[in-house]
Amino acid sequence: MKGRVLVVDDERRQRDILQMILESEGYETTAAGNGRQALQAARTQPFDVVLTDLKMPDMSGIELLSELLASQPGLCVTLMTAHGTIDSAVDAMKKGAFDYLTKPLEKDEVLVVLRRAMERSHLVRENRMLKEQLRERFRVRNIVGAHGSMQDVFRIVHKVAASGSTVLIYGESGTGKELVARALHHESERKARPFYAVNAAALPESILEAELFGHEKGAFTGADARKIGLFEQASGSTLFLDEVGDLKRDLQVKLLRALQEREILRVGGTDRVPIDVRIVAATNQDLEKAMREGRFREDLYYRLNVIPIVLPPLRDRRTDIPLLVEHFMARYTDPANKKEMSEAALSVLTAYGWPGNVRQLESVIERTLLLSEDAVIEPEDLPAAVRAGIGAPRGPMDLEIPDAGIDLDELERGLILKALDKAAGNVSRAARLLGLSRRTLQYRMEKIQAEAAPDGAATARKGAGTD
Repeated sequence: MKGRVLVVDDERRQRDILQMILESEGYETTAAGNGRQALQAARTQPFDVVLTDLKMPDMSGIELLSELLASQPGLCVTLMTAHGTIDSAVDAMKKGAFDYLTKPLEKDEVLVVLRRAMERSHLVRENRMLKEQLRERFRVRNIVGAHGSMQDVFRIVHKVAASGSTVLIYGESGTGKELVARALHHESERKARPFYAVNAAALPESILEAELFGHEKGAFTGADARKIGLFEQASGSTLFLDEVGDLKRDLQVKLLRALQEREILRVGGTDRVPIDVRIVAATNQDLEKAMREGRFREDLYYRLNVIPIVLPPLRDRRTDIPLLVEHFMARYTDPANKKEMSEAALSVLTAYGWPGNVRQLESVIERTLLLSEDAVIEPEDLPAAVRAGIGAPRGPMDLEIPDAGIDLDELERGLILKALDKAAGNVSRAARLLGLSRRTLQYRMEKIQAEAAPDGAATARKGAGTD
């Protein structure tokens, strides 16, 4: 089969002739006597090309064209028209029609136009499929990333989701640990059951224990009835333990026993309850350091760390920031009031350090879209902290100071020269890279030039350039 064609004409004889010609050439055809029938047919089955008459009662070919393209952008629609209405057909092409044919129709001309329309239709479909494949490659259930480190995460998720093995996710706050846990659940055989989650750092130890393991009636003051804990509720499903590094030692022992024996004991109870739950844990702590310091049990660590997944901070995958901005813009933009991000604003977002990672970026995009009044978002529409560069990629506590000490003036001079070099001498862009205003950078450059040796001053002036 060469393709599927919808023929629309209110003249039965014309429809029959076209169907006979097209089917003899190997096309699969469906006929409709008016626009309403055509729309109904298009809703129930896909077509590569639509051949429609221009002049029809109730709904014209141009009206049908608009309806079809509204629901199926890129559909190849060719109009058939008499000589007297060619101007209308040309106008229809401006509105998205692929081509037009004049009546009386010539078989060879119909087949040539149809062949070109089919080629265009197949290209559109292939392009759409490629985009979808790229989109799927760079995201896993709302997790977006083309950076190599994120591709490693996606590969692990796809590979281990169905295994049921315990997973330990490492990452700073806001990197998307729960999203990865949910992706593991939704790609597993347990996806039909609800996903369960608890934050170990958010609850006092006594409450967290009852939340996880449940309790019997009368187990403690206020326990007026039996409570089924998350381990039992999540049986047959996935339980996400966030910030597992904050668990107290007593709870670590009980969690270890649940993992080893696949059963739990309710608080105040004597009967052991079998469980079938997949554990996905997460932490923003260095658990190996916590083990060395005696804050985290070694045996529990090895039970949890069967499949480790490391989520990089956003500052280490800056190339993903444009993808994430596009993703959040699509999520939060009002369809009736579409907005776009300017290159200058995107540069500011890319240069920022994002201490709150992806969660912070999402919050900034949502807030900016709500508060900005123009269709194009510029740097001045972004929060002041982002424009000022507060939240640099590396904080002062991350810097290693050598035994010999450091020269702050020389460090500042080196950073400025590097920024100017990266910005090809453009002071405004260099200021954005450093998280400074243009005026502040100029002041510091002048100060360096005044205090530095002549060769250093010359170098600074050479690097400054012009905007």
